[in-house]
Amino acid sequence: MSDVVAKLVAALGEESVLTGDDVKNRAAGIWRSEGIRAKALVRPRTTDEVSKALAICNSFKQSVIAHGGLTGLVGSALTTDADVVVSLERMNRIEDINTTDRTMTAQSGVVLQTVQEKAGEHGLMFPLDLGGRGSATIGGNISTNAGGNRVIRYGMTRDMVLGLEAVLADGTVVSSMNQMIKNNAGYDLKQLFIGSEGSLGIVTRAVLRLREKPRSQETMIVGIESFAKLTAFLKTMDSALGGTLSAFEVMWNDYYNLLTNPPATHQPPIAQNYPYYVLVEAMGGDPEGDHARLEAALTDAYEQGLIADAAVATSDAQREQMWAMRDDVVQTFRFAPIFTFDVSMRISKMEGYVDEVNRRLRNRYAEFKNFIFGHMGDGNLHIVVSVGPNGHGEREHVEACVYEPLAKIAGSVSAEHGVGLEKKPYLGLCRSGAEVELMRSLKRALDPNGILNPGKIFDLAAS
Repeated sequence: MSDVVAKLVAALGEESVLTGDDVKNRAAGIWRSEGIRAKALVRPRTTDEVSKALAICNSFKQSVIAHGGLTGLVGSALTTDADVVVSLERMNRIEDINTTDRTMTAQSGVVLQTVQEKAGEHGLMFPLDLGGRGSATIGGNISTNAGGNRVIRYGMTRDMVLGLEAVLADGTVVSSMNQMIKNNAGYDLKQLFIGSEGSLGIVTRAVLRLREKPRSQETMIVGIESFAKLTAFLKTMDSALGGTLSAFEVMWNDYYNLLTNPPATHQPPIAQNYPYYVLVEAMGGDPEGDHARLEAALTDAYEQGLIADAAVATSDAQREQMWAMRDDVVQTFRFAPIFTFDVSMRISKMEGYVDEVNRRLRNRYAEFKNFIFGHMGDGNLHIVVSVGPNGHGEREHVEACVYEPLAKIAGSVSAEHGVGLEKKPYLGLCRSGAEVELMRSLKRALDPNGILNPGKIFDLAAS
């Protein structure tokens, strides 16, 4: 047992510090088959125990990687045999729900779906929603500033966090558990930790902003014949639905057909020959009025020639089927190896960008698959590329096809998944040298020994 592990055991107890096979036998992520590599895995129960663990690791200049639900896709939680993992899995309590202030105080290890369900039991809603809701934790959502299906209405995770508590690299506890929507007194310190991927501190608790639970929920799938009509339909629906539009999820034809043909089991709600499909969701407070507005908006869109066909869910079961179809990303695994991307751009640049990516792929590969879908309403596309069964060594070339066109249109290589290791080489395409250097300055100030998630997002020393 190394000196740092012995110190951790002495401070936290043997039951809280796993080593050897107890670490290796734990999966490194829900998308990964290999086990976790680490010198030790620490499972604290309290913020004080996180503080003790980090203080010990800092004194040894020991690298530390925080683990939540391990649903990430950019390698931010990957470890080596030399690292210590701090898993927040046992910090999984909801401490308080305040129905008057519409807040929830939760520890970092609480699973997102649990937060959603507990809020619902009190007639409230936590708007963040994503496919990994059953595994992803609130701490992980905060550390990556997760987006998901309802950003168009409710914003990213940072828009749903009122306050938080974090432990710095040296063990200092920064408790900024603000419970007010408006607090303009000095720096908003929580923003340092939201989206920083555990590189500036480990989030241990948070105050979450809840909303009133909607009384109506309208969901439909729409077929559209051109991108120009797609954008016009977005504007029409956003205006006509009176602020209730909560999701505008677009599927390109290839992705829709992948989901609605065998061996996939989803039945196509509408014909499979349209270039674009949109899953539209609206949440409101007037069931009859909201449904009437939706029907009027659809009729208007059809009369304008913006939509070709539509299927409206008439039950919760149909609504769940539509969302299950949209979220069935695992169908793309049939074309492994695949390369997955999460990019962002202005909607006005989206059609040209997709054309450019496909042109570059076509110039290099005789055959390829490019499945495109995502939160088009807020400018976020997910792209899944396959260049054939022997494409394992093509990652760098495929990444160039997808990432390089973003620079010309001021897009981003990461819309909602973070940077981690996978997007680190491309950070300069969407962040200036001055921005990255300021990030380094913050890192040096809060983590002078560079122990927290080292080597992720950017290198501490400029190349």
